[in-house]
Parts: sequence; C-alpha cells; structure tokens
Amino acid sequence: MAWTKEYLDLALVPSGLFIMSAYHVFLLYRCIKFPETTGIGYENHFRKAWVERMLQVEAKDRGLSLTTINSTISAATFLATISLGLSSLIGTWLADSSHNLFRNSLIYGNTSSSIVSVKYISLLICFLVAFGSFLQCVRNFVHASFLISMPNAEIPVSYAQKAVIRGSACWSIGLRAIYYATTLLLWIFGPIPMFAASVIMVVVLHILDRNVTPLHEFEPASSENLFTKINGELTAVANRVIEHQDRSDMNQTK
Repeated sequence: MAWTKEYLDLALVPSGLFIMSAYHVFLLYRCIKFPETTGIGYENHFRKAWVERMLQVEAKDRGLSLTTINSTISAATFLATISLGLSSLIGTWLADSSHNLFRNSLIYGNTSSSIVSVKYISLLICFLVAFGSFLQCVRNFVHASFLISMPNAEIPVSYAQKAVIRGSACWSIGLRAIYYATTLLLWIFGPIPMFAASVIMVVVLHILDRNVTPLHEFEPASSENLFTKINGELTAVANRVIEHQDRSDMNQTK
C-alpha cells in the first residue's frame, strides 16, 4: 500500500497529543510530589501565606484582599466569555456542511469532510472545557471572598486557603485547555504545523512551569494582632467609662 499524505494525520496528530498529555502527567506528578519545583506549587505557597495574613486583619480592613480576588474573578469571567463565544462560532461552522474554507491544496494532509469535522469537534471540546474551568474558578473565588469578608466570625484559615487554591487550580486547567486548543487550531492547516506546535508548546511550558527559586519560609502566625486588638478595645471602653464619670461629676458639681 502506497504512502499518501492522508496518513500524516494518523501519525503526527496522535503523537503531538501524546507529547502534550505526557508532559502534563509529568507536571501533575511534580506538583503532587515536589510542588516546590513547579511554578504552580511556588504560587500556591504564597497564596496560602497571603490568605493567612489577610485573615489576621479585621474584616472592615480587608478591602485590598477583596480587590485582588475581584480582579481574578473579572479575568476568569472574561476568558470564560471568550471561550463560550469561540465555542458558539465553532458550533456554527459545524452546522455548515460545506467546510470549503480549509480544503485547498495548500494543506498537506487529510482534507476529507470527516477529518475536518473531527478538527472542529476537538476545538469545541477544548473551549468548552476551558469555559467550565473558568466558571468553577469564579465560583471558588467568590466563595473565598465571602469567607474572607465575613465579620465577627472566626473562620478557619484552611477553609479560605482551600477555596483560593481550588480557584487557582481551575484557572490553570482553563489555561491548559486553551493551550491544547491552540495546537489543535493549527491542525486545521495540516498535521505538520500541529505537531511542531505541540513540541514547541511543551518546551515553552517546561521553561515556564519549573521553579528554581527557593520558597520563602514565612514566620508562623502569632497572636500579637489579637492581643493588640483586645488591648485597643479595652482602652476604648476604659476611656468611655472615664469620660462618662467625668461628665457625671461635673453635673453633680453644678
């Protein structure tokens, strides 16, 4: 059987997807076993410390933390909107049975209608996964903002930390889905650009995902702020009592 260019899709596309999937499995292993060697673990380390320090501040003074969370929510909402819009656009293309746009002779690979449909469906799945991940990111960060801004309540630090870390994980999953969609988008122009993009993507992600900076060891949270708060409240009460007593004495003198 003679070799034809249609066989390139069967060889290069699964190879490119396997390279990207194998890299992300390796990254997941490093995040679980050696989180300090990854950029995700490095960022989560500082997120946990940030949440712990923010919860030591009084609820009325936590506006900075809520502003930070709201900026992340806005970014996730924007990316979710973009993913949904692209999914709708791809769905519209799928409804069009012609697909003549990417069936010219310049594409070196299989240009049959079935392969073109598989390309669009793969892109649609990636963008839908990204949309769902960014929605879950918004959900977790909204929950974290409720926990951080709750007044007159001793919320365990681990509750807020878990919400922030989960939101960050959903953010990362959404970005990874967009990375997959980028390589699959190049598959529309042939299997060779898709495979080359997969290899380049893995090399770039490996550089961005690794961490060589030692983690900063934060000092454990102390009760100094709590004692300061109690002392301030007692002082205020004492001052009010003294002021009230002075006024009473003045009235009796008159």
